[in-house]
Amino acid sequence: MESQKRKLVMGLFVFVLTSLFLSNVEAWTGEIRGRVVCDVCGDSSIGPEDHVLEGAEVAVLCITKSGEVLNYQAFTDAKGKYAVAETMPESDRWDACLARPISSFHEHCTRLREGSAGVKFTYNHPSGYIHTIRPFVYRHASTLLYI
Repeated sequence: MESQKRKLVMGLFVFVLTSLFLSNVEAWTGEIRGRVVCDVCGDSSIGPEDHVLEGAEVAVLCITKSGEVLNYQAFTDAKGKYAVAETMPESDRWDACLARPISSFHEHCTRLREGSAGVKFTYNHPSGYIHTIRPFVYRHASTLLYI
């Protein structure tokens, strides 16, 4: 009986120490957002004739301060927006990231505009910061002419 009490007290002691140690680990949260659009007329600017692309795939690759490589996949919503977020220990937070469009499932808008191949950036922001990336732009497979 005395042995069981001793084991119980030791177990409780280890649990309390572990809880105290883990509670001292600072959590960090980062978020990356962007959108994907279709440049309908091919004029390389986003205007009222252009539209967002729902279901477009975007990949985000980040390297952490500890050297781990994390790969995220996101799809755009009905407003053409995507987001990637992660909560991790402060010591493992993102250091640098690369966001790039993977594919557009739109029937006609499937060609990436030049300069939309990807965006590299450092992520040296505090916890809770949202990093917004410029839009990725697809063009129609055949450019439409407006006369």
